Amino acid sequence: MILPSITYGLFLISVVGLYWAVGRRSLRIPLLAIASLVFYTSLQVEYVPLMLALVVVNFFWGQVLVTPMDWRIPNEQWQVAEQGWNRRRRLLLGLGIGVNGLILIAFKYADTWLGWILPQAWLTPDTITGEPPGWLAIALPLGLSFFTFECIAYLVDVYRGAPATGNFLEFTAYKLFFPKLISGPITRFHAFTHQLKDSPTLDWNWVVEGLWLIAVGSVKKLLIADHIGVLVNLSLGNLERAGSGDLWLALFAYGFQLYLDFSGYVDIARGSALLMGINLPQNFNFPYFTTSIADFWRRWHMTLGDWLRNYLYFPLGGSRVGLARTCLNLIFVMAIAGVWHGDTWGFLIWGGIHGLALAIHRLNHGVTKRVPLLQGFWKNPLGILVSWGLTQAVVFFSWLFFRLPEPRQYALALQKLWGVPSDAQFTQQVYGESLGLSVPQLWGLLGLVAVAMGIAYGIQRGLKLQISWPLKLLLVPLCLFAAWILAPTESLPYIYFEF
Repeated sequence: MILPSITYGLFLISVVGLYWAVGRRSLRIPLLAIASLVFYTSLQVEYVPLMLALVVVNFFWGQVLVTPMDWRIPNEQWQVAEQGWNRRRRLLLGLGIGVNGLILIAFKYADTWLGWILPQAWLTPDTITGEPPGWLAIALPLGLSFFTFECIAYLVDVYRGAPATGNFLEFTAYKLFFPKLISGPITRFHAFTHQLKDSPTLDWNWVVEGLWLIAVGSVKKLLIADHIGVLVNLSLGNLERAGSGDLWLALFAYGFQLYLDFSGYVDIARGSALLMGINLPQNFNFPYFTTSIADFWRRWHMTLGDWLRNYLYFPLGGSRVGLARTCLNLIFVMAIAGVWHGDTWGFLIWGGIHGLALAIHRLNHGVTKRVPLLQGFWKNPLGILVSWGLTQAVVFFSWLFFRLPEPRQYALALQKLWGVPSDAQFTQQVYGESLGLSVPQLWGLLGLVAVAMGIAYGIQRGLKLQISWPLKLLLVPLCLFAAWILAPTESLPYIYFEF
């Protein structure tokens, strides 16, 4: 049951109908929990016990974190007792974070660790298929990364003073809420449950907006991202034969594919939630039109950026510890973000590039405040254009290491970025036979996608205009029909399902 699909559509209609049919919050919460379990069972039934176990552990761990002090102790012992109580809470928080982190690391990097410690004979691939032994194929539970990030955020919020819930079903419904379960957006507990009101009213504006987001997300994913993905996979899957022009085309295309694929999923997730009166946080806000790497991270995967700031960057001291330490904090946080995506060197390099770019941006910001001439340059049209070009050059170049994280892959790609002609057979098979389009035509189509994004950006951010709800209702079935009819024969899996 993948978003979007006919099966998911029927499932969503059923859940939404039941959700509004039952009138009380006490009935809607278990309905969401059961529906979410059904959804996850349809994807990976073998990991349902693991996810439920994590829900139970984090629910009770939150309860333990708010266990009150015994206030009956004498006044002269109160200060010592409070210090001991705070130390205990810090220890419990560390253990809770450690348990969640270790479970994520164990599943995410199990194949790497086993490759280090087990005899090579046990790891020999099948002589026919070339695949590793079946017992080694430990799949990462779908949604585990986002799931554990939310658990850690909940425990930290409770430690910082937010109330821990005493309603297990409420916590279960939040943790397993099916629209956001697999790939986010990362949502904080109190912001989510605050919307589960006792007597919510059906807001038809939200219904229209929800349907619109589902339609737009389907177009992004099926009609655009998956078609771009065919080009990316063909080109980067044949690095030995690809030329410099082919690599730059594929790299540019991959940046669009990743954005449209991930933001398409989030649009469908947010639209599904809006049909139940729940507003999930926005995750993308035209990141390719940002003029600084800091602004890029405020508008790309926004909930991950918010999580990194609140639960990693700020506890390290943030920007309150001097310029040098701030730059080191930025590099460290982004390196962690890279490692979170995968255990190969390419992801670490990707995170390092962004961390270094953020550090340089912070240094430039400090210098600019002291040099009025430089400050004026960055504010004039030429300076804005230069800063946008530099930002997007860093972002798109870093995607090379994100898409080709193995050292052998990105090393070969780097060697072929300049002055290498493509193999004649590659050109014929990829562009002539598989795609049926020439290189200029493909650049033109990607340019049209960029122009469409620019128009949407100008209308929404510049003119502050929105499409009226009657027009949205008219366009929803057209968008869904076009996505269904014009999608590739085989839909590609969501890129972020790998993380």
